[in-house]
Amino acid sequence: MSRVAIVTGAARGIGAATVDALVNDGYQVVAVDRCRDMPNVPYALATPADLDAVVARHGDSVLGLVGDVRSASDMALAVETAIRHFGRLDVVVAAAGIIVGGDALWNTSDAAWDAVWSVNVLGVRRLIDAAAPVLLQNDPSTGGRIIAIASAAGTKGHDKLAAYGAAKHAVVGMIRGVAMDLQGSSVTANALSPGSTRTAMLEASATIYGLESVEEFAVHQPVSRLLEPREIAAAITWIASPQSSALTGANIAVDGGMTIT
Repeated sequence: MSRVAIVTGAARGIGAATVDALVNDGYQVVAVDRCRDMPNVPYALATPADLDAVVARHGDSVLGLVGDVRSASDMALAVETAIRHFGRLDVVVAAAGIIVGGDALWNTSDAAWDAVWSVNVLGVRRLIDAAAPVLLQNDPSTGGRIIAIASAAGTKGHDKLAAYGAAKHAVVGMIRGVAMDLQGSSVTANALSPGSTRTAMLEASATIYGLESVEEFAVHQPVSRLLEPREIAAAITWIASPQSSALTGANIAVDGGMTIT
C-alpha cells in the first residue's frame, strides 16, 4: 500500500517540489494551499491555477484541497480527506509560509507581525494538532513523520526580518517540544531549514532588501549559488521515509552552508 502525505503550501515553491518528489517516491498526496492573497503580505500568493497545475502533473496520485493552515477545521478536513480518499496518513509536511519585513522590529506593524506569526507558527501547530492523533494510531512498524519547514532565519538573525526570524525560531522550538511529546512512539518530528532558495518568497526577500536580482543572495552561501526547490524536496523525502527513523527533534540545515558561521 502506498504511503500517504499531506503537504501544505503545495501550490508552488518548496511545497510544490515536495509534492513532486513524494509522488516520484511512490506516495499519494493531499496538496493543500490557501490559493488567495493575504492582507499585510506585500506580494502575490499562489492561485487556484497554481494548485491545479501541481495536481495535473500527477493525476490520481494527488488530490488538491484549498485550505488555510490557520484554520483548525481546514486542517482537520485535510486529514479527513487523506484518510477518506487514500485510506491512511503517514507523513505531514508543513511547508506553507510567508515573509514580511523591510524595517526594524520597532517599526513593524502589529498587523504584519500577526500575519507572519499566524501562518508560519500557528499554521504549523494547526496541522500537527490535526495529524498527530491519527499518526499515533498507525502500526508501530509504520509510524509517522511530522516535518516543518523552518529557515536559516530560524538559526541566525537577519536585519529587517526580526518578525520572520522570530516565527522560524518558534517553529524549531515547537518541533523540538513535539518530538518530546511523541517520545515512546514511532512518530517523529523534525524541522528542515532551507537557505536562499529560488522561490516567489525569495523574490519578495529581494524586494525587502532592494536587490536587483535574487542571484545576489548567492554570496551568503558557500555553495555560491541559489538552491533549487527540488533540492530541499529531496531532503524532505528522505526525512519522510522509514530510513529516517532514528531522527527526531532535529533542525536540519539544507542551506548551502549559510549557517556555517
